[in-house]
Amino acid sequence: MRFTIKRSLMLGAILLGLHAGAQEIIVTDSTSIPLEDELAQNENLTAKEGARRKVDGIAAVIGDYIILDSDIDLTRKDIQSQGNSTANVTDCQLAGSLMENKLYAHQAIQDSIIVPDAQINNYIDQQIAGMVRQLGSIEDVLEFYKRDSEAEFRNELFDLNKQSQLAQKMRQKIIENIEVTPEEVRAYFNEIPKDSLPVFGDEVEISEIVVKPEVPEEEKQKTIDRLNQFREDVLENGSKFATKAILYSDDTQTGGNILSLGRKDAFVKEFKDVAFSLREGEISEPFETTYGYHIIQLVKVRGQEIDVRHILLIPDVNNAAVEKAKKEIDQVREKIVNGEIEFAQAAREVSDREETKADGGKMRNPTTGDTGFDQKNLPPRLYSQISELKDGEISYRLTEQDEMGRPIFKIVKIDKRIPQHIADYGTDYMKIKDLALQDKRIKAIQEWQKEKIQDTYVKVSGKYRDCEYTSNWLKK
Repeated sequence: MRFTIKRSLMLGAILLGLHAGAQEIIVTDSTSIPLEDELAQNENLTAKEGARRKVDGIAAVIGDYIILDSDIDLTRKDIQSQGNSTANVTDCQLAGSLMENKLYAHQAIQDSIIVPDAQINNYIDQQIAGMVRQLGSIEDVLEFYKRDSEAEFRNELFDLNKQSQLAQKMRQKIIENIEVTPEEVRAYFNEIPKDSLPVFGDEVEISEIVVKPEVPEEEKQKTIDRLNQFREDVLENGSKFATKAILYSDDTQTGGNILSLGRKDAFVKEFKDVAFSLREGEISEPFETTYGYHIIQLVKVRGQEIDVRHILLIPDVNNAAVEKAKKEIDQVREKIVNGEIEFAQAAREVSDREETKADGGKMRNPTTGDTGFDQKNLPPRLYSQISELKDGEISYRLTEQDEMGRPIFKIVKIDKRIPQHIADYGTDYMKIKDLALQDKRIKAIQEWQKEKIQDTYVKVSGKYRDCEYTSNWLKK
């Protein structure tokens, strides 16, 4: 029997993640409403809502949130609609996951975690746009979800997304400072029975050299001048920054929408450094990141987080620069093949990919942090690039796109193929470290849940009292 990480909370994580993409189907769990004893007295409930909640049984109450029997069924249907099997998922597991979600959201409010309304409304716009693309029209969307009006649907989506994002922020807060030391990694590995050590599949180590066409200086200056003109129009002529962003920004995903970020959020460093240096209402000077040139407007400061808008412009590369980059990568390959230079040395001298350049072009798996890639889980593009290569062989010129959609050129080399093997502490340290960190985070969440369940109003009703939960929802 092979060793596996404890996964008691992973279903909850999956449910929390169902709102992550604008085109994904929504998990329709319940919204924040009063406790069961207060339903009849709440004047804000419509007759239709009240009738639904009298007919529809209450599965559980967690703090200020309730979970209805129908929420369990709808959650199952929504998971299935996204192509995931629920054959081995019980109603008890779904109820437990929804209760975890409510507990996180409830405690997030207690901890004064804020999710800006503007951010949620922007996200709802993207969600509905994705649903319309899938189903054909807003009328088709309302019919599919059995809602009477777009306003009603938007209100429900608002509550659902607010809870989901509060829960995600709460989970992040619980684990954000958790790390593992080398001693903890070794102790974790030594505790695994020898006959239960994990097995890692066939892996491959890969190196790359990347050459990017150089943007002409006149194009860079043209881009900077244009951003300065936008900035001047807003500051001196009364133009709206959001309107400029919608009309002209090359970041088509955000447009003029507000972005909320904290210092630990996954934005590029240059962007965060500029954003957090601004005063409320101030607009930055143009600055460069790997994505292009930006200006940022700081909309609001909210404690440790800020709301910003930005305009991104991507300078063009001309045909001459593209042809020059092609010639350079071909010449580098020829020198390596002829033995004039080692691949690693060429990567350090020539490559434009900063993430791999210093390590001689050695690519690192973004999931595990080490140099091994599971061959069965290689991204399709990377798999196609190396599938026909023998060990030590170098590809011909390959064409990709950078973060800004511009062409880049690369060559790759197979450094080593590693056959399937039982985990070895020395060889597989980074993978074992990742497993140890996951285990420590899961234990931290379990301890957090154990404490908060005791401190929170929890009522489980009907058949859900007969479930065996991994958490002590019944407070036995």
